[in-house]
Formats: sequence, C-alpha cells, structure tokens
Amino acid sequence: MKIEKAKQLTSKKFKRMTGVSRRTFELMVELVNADHQKKKKPGRRPKLIIEDQVLMVIQYWREYRTYYHIGLDYGLSESAVCRIVFKIENILIKSRKFSLPGKKELWKMSSEEDLVVMDVTESPIEKPQKGQKRFFSGKQGEHTLKTQVIIHQKSSQIICLGHEKGRIHDFKLFKSSGVKFGELLKVIADKGYQGITKIHQLSEPARSWGFPS
Repeated sequence: MKIEKAKQLTSKKFKRMTGVSRRTFELMVELVNADHQKKKKPGRRPKLIIEDQVLMVIQYWREYRTYYHIGLDYGLSESAVCRIVFKIENILIKSRKFSLPGKKELWKMSSEEDLVVMDVTESPIEKPQKGQKRFFSGKQGEHTLKTQVIIHQKSSQIICLGHEKGRIHDFKLFKSSGVKFGELLKVIADKGYQGITKIHQLSEPARSWGFPS
C-alpha cells in the first residue's frame, strides 16, 4: 500500500496497518526529509518519494517480510529495499526521538502507584544456516526470536526490550536481560516467569491480577 492509499485510512486503521500513529509517521517523514535536504545532491530522482520510503520501512518492521517480497510491491530490487531500510533506520536512530526510557528507568520507579507488565513475544524468522537449535521454539514449533517487553501499565509506554534466540526460556531471558526493578515497583508477569518472586517480592502472576496468562 502506497502513501496515497494509506492517507485515506482512518487513524485507527492506519495504526493497525503500520504499528505507529499518524503523528509519529509524520514526525519520521519530517526527520528523513530534513536529513535529505542536508545531503541533497544533483542526480536522478529516487524512485520512491520520502513518504513512501518511510511507509515501506515501517511496513517491513510491522510485517517482517523479506526484502524480495517488499521489492515486488514497490517495484524495487532487494538491494534497493535493503539500502532504504538501513538509511531510514540510521536517520531515526540518530535523531534519538524514538528512544525507549531504558532499564535504568525501572530502577527509578519506586512509587507504590507504579505498575509494570512484563511478557515475551516471539517473531518467526527464516531457518538459520547455523545454530538452528538455539532459534527453534518448542512452543511455536518454528524458528523464532524472542522479545521481552516491559510496559508501564498506566501510560501503556514501552519501558525497555530484551532480545534472545527462540529456544531460551522466558525466565532465563529475564535474568540475562539485566533488568532490575525498584523495590516498591509492582510487576505483573505470566507463568513463564515462575521464580521471579525470589528476585523481586512485588511480582505477581498475571492470573491473580485478571490478566490472561
């Protein structure tokens, strides 16, 4: 879907398709445009306008499709898609506009009113050429990457992420991530984190808080 069609979507459908709000998308476009203006050189115009480039990249993040399949949709080669993805990613990372608060923020959060939710999600990947066993998830029955997500319940803001190969157990991923919670911070985690109360006493299983485990 190109930008002209995307603009016709409601805000809710736009976010569902891209994973970001329309305002966040517009900010991304502004940053990439500003970078482009600074480095503008004479020559052939790019095949995609900036908005389409940014849209293509966030759809790549959202759907985790191969460069080949994305290239078919946008009329680009795999190498061209790869160059655009890396270019956009580097511009947005350098801007520091989209950085997460980070693990240190969890240590500062010590108010009795603070509450965070911690869970793990798995993203399917192509079968690795090496170390396949380390990526194979018995739960999903395929090769995956695991991502630990910690969210502030009240604001729904993602505080920090942790990543590992699909085979690793959720609790082991937690310990290897180096996350430490403030003493008064309440934490909700599902049954994959059995044993966490020995590390942080104010941890509760999701079921007792009314969350699906």
